[in-house]
Amino acid sequence: MKIAGQKINQSNTLLLISSIYSSLTKAEKKVADFVRNNPEEAVMATVTDLSEQAGVGETSVIRFCRKLGFRGYHEFKLSIAQDIVNLPSVSNVEIELEDDTLTKARKMTARNEMKLKNTLDLINPGDLDRAVHRMLAADKVYIYGVGSSGITALDLHYRLMRIGMNAEAHRDSHIIAMSASLVKKGDVVFGISTSGSTRDLVDPMRQAKENGAEVICLTSHMRSPITAHAGTILLVPSREMPTEGGSLSTKIMQIHLLDILCTLLSYKKSNAAEALDKTARSVADKLY
Repeated sequence: MKIAGQKINQSNTLLLISSIYSSLTKAEKKVADFVRNNPEEAVMATVTDLSEQAGVGETSVIRFCRKLGFRGYHEFKLSIAQDIVNLPSVSNVEIELEDDTLTKARKMTARNEMKLKNTLDLINPGDLDRAVHRMLAADKVYIYGVGSSGITALDLHYRLMRIGMNAEAHRDSHIIAMSASLVKKGDVVFGISTSGSTRDLVDPMRQAKENGAEVICLTSHMRSPITAHAGTILLVPSREMPTEGGSLSTKIMQIHLLDILCTLLSYKKSNAAEALDKTARSVADKLY
């Protein structure tokens, strides 16, 4: 299955629906809402049944399936059925007011385990390999992120520096804009944005692309504005509400994917082990 030029695993349709939800039409969102809330019923329903349940026309259901990259409704249902087999029980991780401290901790741990599994389900090895290749070939890697994503950008910068890569990170929107205006062919710009719709990041990414730089983005929304300027898209799941910007659960998934990326880089980069040793020795005397 392919969507927006990106090859996606066929076992994560429910996650994929969330990743493109913001780009759907009003009618398509009604279909998406019904399928996400009632996946078992959707598998058993005909296209007419689903259109009636969602309160839309049959053509909206077909458009919805095609927007997800399926050739037809039957192929879409088969993929949802495959999802259901591996669907964990959400009721077991819902935190209740009366739960004691240890129970809350256990449920939060189980919830984060589910999200890490979801992150794995969305990984496209081809995209990861392409990101590794482009970053290793770059003259310099520029990492941009604003708000909470700026903190994630600093984490990535730290990891890249440890393995000896020429990289810098920026969190201030004005500095990001100025930096992007100066990047050139041979550079890589790595933008981090959960929503993919932050103008302070999208506009500099567009500028970087126009300047000839390779653009990579880490986001939770496959069809968000930032993806239009990125040659490589790394996707993590997210169900953040506007009032939950920068939630730790989303950051855990971002850091997990970046950990995988940096591990791949360290195995591919010839002098990574030497750089790790040098950077470790440089701060050894800082410890008691």
